[in-house]
Amino acid sequence: MVTVNENYLKLRGSYLFSEIGRRVNTFAAEHPDKKVIRLGIGDVTQPLAPAIIKALHEAVDEMGAAETFRGYAPDLGYEFLRKTISEQDYKARGCQIEADEIFVSDGAKSDSGNIQEIFGADNRIAVCDPVYPVYVDTNVMAGRTGSFDEEKGLWSDVIYMPCTAQNGFAPELPAKTPDLIYLCFPNNPTGAVVTKAVLQEWVDYANKNGAVIIYDAAYEAYISEDNIPHSIYECEGARECAIELHSFSKNAGFTGLRLGYTVIPKDLKRQGVMLHSLWARRHGTKYNGAPYIVQRAGEAVYSEEGKKQVTAQVAAYMKNASYILDGLKAAGYTVSGGVNAPYIWMKTPDGMDSWEFFDHLLKTANVVGTPGAGFGPSGEGYFRLTAFGKYEDTVEAIERIKRM
Repeated sequence: MVTVNENYLKLRGSYLFSEIGRRVNTFAAEHPDKKVIRLGIGDVTQPLAPAIIKALHEAVDEMGAAETFRGYAPDLGYEFLRKTISEQDYKARGCQIEADEIFVSDGAKSDSGNIQEIFGADNRIAVCDPVYPVYVDTNVMAGRTGSFDEEKGLWSDVIYMPCTAQNGFAPELPAKTPDLIYLCFPNNPTGAVVTKAVLQEWVDYANKNGAVIIYDAAYEAYISEDNIPHSIYECEGARECAIELHSFSKNAGFTGLRLGYTVIPKDLKRQGVMLHSLWARRHGTKYNGAPYIVQRAGEAVYSEEGKKQVTAQVAAYMKNASYILDGLKAAGYTVSGGVNAPYIWMKTPDGMDSWEFFDHLLKTANVVGTPGAGFGPSGEGYFRLTAFGKYEDTVEAIERIKRM
C-alpha cells in the first residue's frame, strides 16, 4: 500500500503568504470598490533595468541561431556568471571565493529549502525567532523538528533564538549547541542587521562547536551603513563553517525570472567530507540549471550600466522604506528596520495580536501587511511592512494608517 510522508502532515496550516492571499482575495471580492494597497509580500514592482532587458533580448536572439543555440545549462551554472559573481561579489570585498565554489540556481528560497537535504536527519537546527518560515517548514518536511507544542507555538527539536526589542532583534548565541544555524542579515522579517564584529562571534562559535551556519544574504544590496558586512566570508574562518545564499530577486527585480546562487567553500568539511561535493551531487541530480537567457541577464546586473540601474532601483525602494519608517514614527507607532533593509517591523497598537491587526488594517485602511505571528512566537505583537510598492501607493498607505 502506498503511504505518504507523514512529516508533511505535521505542517501548520497553510503557508503564511497563502493565508494572507486568501484573506485579501476574500476582502477584495466582497469590496470591489476598495483599492487595496499591498505592503505584505516582498515582491518587487519596478520593471527590469534596461541593461537586463538588453541582455535578455540578445540572449534570446542567440537561441534562435544554430551557431549560438544553447541546450542544457551546466549543472552548476555557466562559467561567465560564476566568474563574474566571484570577482564582483567576493574578491572585490576581499573574500577569497572561487568561481567553482558558486552554484547557480533559480533563487535563494529554493536553496534555503533544499540545502538541508545534504545533512543528516538527526542534526539539530537553530533558527531566529521570528524567522523566515521556509527554514523551519522544510526541516519539518525532513523530519528534523520533532513535535509541535500548540500552546507555545514551538517545535520540540528546534533551538529557537528569540529576537526581541531587548536585544535589538538580533539573536544571541544559543545556550544549547545546534548543528545547523540559520542566520539572515539584513533580516527578514525584522530588518535587523549585525556588525562584522558580532558576525565574527557567530563564526567563531560555529567553528568551536563544529556547527554549520546557513547564511541568507538575500538583502545585502540594501545595506547602507559601513560597518555592516555584506557577506559572512568577510569574517575570518567563515570558509570552514558557512554556506551563503544569494538572490537576484530583491537587488535586481528577478522575482519573475528566478535566479540566485549558493556558495559552499571547499574548505567546509564535516565527517571528512566536503559539503561542496555533496551539494554538487544533489544539484546535478535534481536540478537542470537556470536558463541561459536568465544567466546572461544575471551577468548584465554586474555591468557598469546594470550596476547603476539596479542601484537606483534599490534606492527607490529604500526611499519608500524611509517614508514608512518616518511616517509611522510620526504617527506614534513603535517601529524599527527600514535602514539597511526593505522591511519595517512595527509593534501592533492597543495590545492587538498580529492577525487581529492584519484584519483591522485591511478592513479600516485597505492596506495589507504581514502578521508577525506567521514568523514565529516572538513575532506575535508585531507586523511587517515592505518597501517594494510604488512610491505613490506607499505614501497613500501610510496616510491611511495615520488616519486610523
